[in-house]
Amino acid sequence: MAEVRVNPTRMELKKYKAKLQTARRGHKLLKDKRDELMKQFLDTVREAKELREGLCGRFENVYKKFETAAALTDPKMMTEALLLPGSEGELAVSEKNIMSVYVPVFDYKVKTSGDMGGAGYGYAFTSGSLDDAAKAITEVSAELVRMAQLEKTALLLCDEIERTRRRVNALEYIMIPQYEQTVKSITMKLDENERSSQTRLMKVKDMMIKAQLQAKHADEDEENEA
Repeated sequence: MAEVRVNPTRMELKKYKAKLQTARRGHKLLKDKRDELMKQFLDTVREAKELREGLCGRFENVYKKFETAAALTDPKMMTEALLLPGSEGELAVSEKNIMSVYVPVFDYKVKTSGDMGGAGYGYAFTSGSLDDAAKAITEVSAELVRMAQLEKTALLLCDEIERTRRRVNALEYIMIPQYEQTVKSITMKLDENERSSQTRLMKVKDMMIKAQLQAKHADEDEENEA
């Protein structure tokens, strides 16, 4: 740790004591922020993991329904049935503040134009499995948007945790020890100067007393001679 060279004055001592106090207060606040960010991050990751596991099972079910529909429906008819969408989605994007981190909030809504979850085809030449698959994929789309929101939130929180961690470490291992060492050095120098001043004052006092005694003895000698 590099030593800070300052003039050992009481003004500098007061200034560095104020810096030390500010650094300690900032260190505590940043540690509290880091802990809260970690809590929010873990909650978000836990929710994202549970949602991802649920989506894997639901997508597997959707794929099975599409495979069944493909086996029961003429390929040309199935292609024509899936050309036109039967529903449309609206995504509203906003933000919320989590410990000075602005994370996205997605509000996804599906508008359907037909029955069976918004199928854009007639039912005469398609199987019920295709209807079920279309409805299931429409329902799962909102959870996909929620999944995207959680993963983006986790990434932003992770970046902020790393930045906060670096600041905490800089204060804890560099700035605070540096300020403590500077305050200690200035205090020791001021104490040394004060002791030196007291020593000089005592020597001057002794010299003055000695001079007074010599002058008194000289006066006594002159009186005795007279």
